[in-house]
Amino acid sequence: MNSEEVSVNRRTVLRATGAAIGGAALAGCTGSATDTTDSPDGESGGESGGETAETDGGSDETGGESGDGSSPEFDGWLSDVGNYDGVTDATGEDSVTVRVGTEANGGAYGFGPAAVRVDAGTTVVWEWTGDGGTHNVVAEGGAFESEMVGEEGYTFERAFESAGTYEYACTPHEAMGMKGVVVVE
Repeated sequence: MNSEEVSVNRRTVLRATGAAIGGAALAGCTGSATDTTDSPDGESGGESGGETAETDGGSDETGGESGDGSSPEFDGWLSDVGNYDGVTDATGEDSVTVRVGTEANGGAYGFGPAAVRVDAGTTVVWEWTGDGGTHNVVAEGGAFESEMVGEEGYTFERAFESAGTYEYACTPHEAMGMKGVVVVE
C-alpha cells in the first residue's frame, strides 16, 4: 500500500469513527432509579450491588488538594470535561445541588459543578435544567443510577454516608465529557 492509500484509509477510518461517536453521544438509553442511600459499612442499599467508591486518601488523583493551586484530575476522569475548573467545596452543607444539562462540552452537556467536595452524610441532589436532551446520572461501577430524563426540574438524590471518591457520568453523553465527581470526606 502506498502512502496516498494509507492517508485515504486513515481519513475514512477517522470519519467513520467520528460519526459513530457522534451517533452514540446522541442516542439515548434507558435506566431505572435505585436506592439512593449508601450505608456506613460501604454497601449500597439498592439492587445495583456493593459500593464501588475509592477511598479518598488525600492524593491529587482522588480529590485531595495539590498544594500548588492546580486542580486534581481524578486519574484523568475529568480531563475531557469542558466546565471542570476545580473542586467546589460544599463541606458543611446538609444538601448540595448539582445541575444536569449545564453549558459545557459544546452544548448543554455538563454537570454544574463538575466536581464537588462534601462531608459524609450530605445529600447531593441532581436537578435537570431541561437543556441538552435527555440525561441520566450513573455511577462508575453501578452504585447509583437515575432514570433518563429531559424535563426541567426533575431531581435525583443520593445521601453519601461513606468517605470516598464517586465518579459518575451521563451515559449517552459520556463520550462528549459529561462527567462528574463527588468527593466525600
